[in-house]
Amino acid sequence: MSVTVDNRPLAAEELGLSTVGELLAHLQKDNRLIVHVLIDGQEPDLARMSHLRQKPLHGHTLFIETAEPRQMALDVLEAVETQLHEAERLKADAVQLLQTNQQVKAMEKLSGCFTTWHHAQESVLKIAQLLRLDLSRILIDGRPFTDVLNGFTDQLRQIRIALENRDFVALCDTLSYEATETTSQWQAAIRQVRDVMRDA
Repeated sequence: MSVTVDNRPLAAEELGLSTVGELLAHLQKDNRLIVHVLIDGQEPDLARMSHLRQKPLHGHTLFIETAEPRQMALDVLEAVETQLHEAERLKADAVQLLQTNQQVKAMEKLSGCFTTWHHAQESVLKIAQLLRLDLSRILIDGRPFTDVLNGFTDQLRQIRIALENRDFVALCDTLSYEATETTSQWQAAIRQVRDVMRDA
């Protein structure tokens, strides 16, 4: 039996650990998030997690990578912030293309914006869940972050309606004004979430 955690050998047997499940539970007690597992050089089938947890350590070589949840969340927020800056650039390009009747190219730029906006929303929600943050207690310009999320969903609905109706004037207005405000609110929200995490 050989167990390596974050490139360091772990004396699992001396700790009284005999199954993969016991090992994973032991690591999670130290507030570590397991991000990668190899058993005998192979990634296990995570769809069969109960079977994996029962697997004995004896006779196997395990390699596990962990991350500290707070640091991982900070790294994700930094990446989201960078992506939001890129989405803002793509949005500005899309508006210019719409104003010069280049709808096809504008839609390509907007596609990148949608992907980034959805990724930002998903990332913040998952971080809040991971760290047990109550987003309704995080205020952006006096509004709970949950209201900002709802506003974002409404905005995407307006954009979709404008696209379905091929109303490129309304689409330009939404992108130029409401979407710019939303990006600012997202950036403020990310700063707030980061501050809450650092203070916790």
